[in-house]
Amino acid sequence: MNIGKLLKPTNDYVFQRIFGYIGNEEITKGLISAIVDNINITEIKLDVKKDLERDLKDDKLGILDVRAVIDGEIQCNIEMQMIDRRDIENRILYYWSKLYTKSINIGEDYINAKRTIIILFTDYEIKGHEEIEKYLSKWHIREDEYSNIILTKNLEMCIIELPKYKKYASKNRELSTWVKFITSPGEISMEDMKDNEPLKKANKVLEEISDDEHEQELAFQRLMYEMDKKAIRAAGYDKGVEDGIIEVAKKMLQQGISIETIVECTGLKKEEIEKLK
Repeated sequence: MNIGKLLKPTNDYVFQRIFGYIGNEEITKGLISAIVDNINITEIKLDVKKDLERDLKDDKLGILDVRAVIDGEIQCNIEMQMIDRRDIENRILYYWSKLYTKSINIGEDYINAKRTIIILFTDYEIKGHEEIEKYLSKWHIREDEYSNIILTKNLEMCIIELPKYKKYASKNRELSTWVKFITSPGEISMEDMKDNEPLKKANKVLEEISDDEHEQELAFQRLMYEMDKKAIRAAGYDKGVEDGIIEVAKKMLQQGISIETIVECTGLKKEEIEKLK
């Protein structure tokens, strides 16, 4: 097929369709293995929402994530985040806590709590992470002075900032190939897929859904859903700024400051300020 028509796996519906679909366990296993250290996956079970398409059409679904149980022991949640919500660190900690809490039943010993891993892909650079000169960062709970000591292996968060992929080289060639597939699927070559069966399968799935008009429509709906939310937030921000400026102008009037000075300071028109009297 024409590679220019390939859907983008950075679209979270497309991402979920590739990595979270029953029958694609081998693909998900390959991705997780390339990211998480010291893990040898023999079996993976996907926990899939039963009516994903209905949720998309009803516009009720806020997050499309991939949930997997590895060897019946390790919980893993994978998410593609298209839009910067500016609160992502707190959100993934909350998701981790919800998953971790569910790993043991009331009355069970805490020793039965399962290792819980969050894998987050962001299609933007996270503010405050500029000093991290790599696209994959891994987070645990560590002691301040003895940073080599991890409090518990049960908490692990892996964040992949996709825009950093071309900025910083990585020794992890396998992961780099997966990230290349996710960010620029049309650039994946036969050499990239050599000896990587999960990636071959992922590429085949992407080609199939990219050639399906119904799948194209679902991916488009999801993109529009995210863009609409972004526009609403931007409009809310602009409205907030506008309201704030008006309040400042009112207070300046109350303090007896001249209209000319208020015009200069706020950018409001003279007529607009006079209406505030």
